[in-house]
Amino acid sequence: MSKKLSAGRQQTHNYQFLVQRWKRVARKTRLKLDVFARTATGIEIMCLQSPPSNPNQPSLYLSAGIHGDEPAATEGLIEWAEAESEFLRTTNVLIFPCLNPWGLLWNSRFDEKGRDLNRLYHKTNVPRITAQKRLIKGREFDLSLAMHEDYDAKGIYLYEIPVESPYLGEKILVAATKFLPVETRKTVEGRPCRAGLIRRDISPDSMPEHPEAFFLHFGHSRRTLTFETPSECSIHDRVSAQISCLQTIQNFLLSTQSQA
Repeated sequence: MSKKLSAGRQQTHNYQFLVQRWKRVARKTRLKLDVFARTATGIEIMCLQSPPSNPNQPSLYLSAGIHGDEPAATEGLIEWAEAESEFLRTTNVLIFPCLNPWGLLWNSRFDEKGRDLNRLYHKTNVPRITAQKRLIKGREFDLSLAMHEDYDAKGIYLYEIPVESPYLGEKILVAATKFLPVETRKTVEGRPCRAGLIRRDISPDSMPEHPEAFFLHFGHSRRTLTFETPSECSIHDRVSAQISCLQTIQNFLLSTQSQA
């Protein structure tokens, strides 16, 4: 492992270090870096997006860090971005590198007000979510990925909302098993899980509290995925698994673009 990667994985809860790395990515890729919201304690929350570009290019939504105690997601996203400048320059992307920086700093699932932000996308009174929705308004993505970790997990697993084939779940899990085993539980949060894959139809009333994936699925994304790594495993293996998920998605988008 290079010194650069090692330094990042040793500072996974250092939000300022994460911001510095994303600023370098923005300069290198010409992505527009904006502060779109602030936490209640004043911490800046950033997003990166492509400048106006060819509408025929694939469009991709990525987010991590909505739960601050899931650092392999934020670290995997930045390491992948640091290595994939050309892809980021030629893809319409909207990236939220860390939606809960206070939680990342304090290793907390919740924000500074004790809220699980990933259960509040049906609300209209959460300023950072309102600001996020404003950025997404009117946009549609070929694929959206929310990157997560799970304290209770024994292995990797993936939520995939089945709308448009070909589906990607199996390919992502196969790629990630180079680093971590597949989840063995047959039920995850009350949902059937088959060899690490949770694929089911949903409606707006499937859950009383809406996660980010619900908001994206109903109106903004042709394919919506949520990837989870087991947070009790090695940080190196978890980050590598997250990167493998991103690489599989990247390859899929490139292949569909070449066939168009």
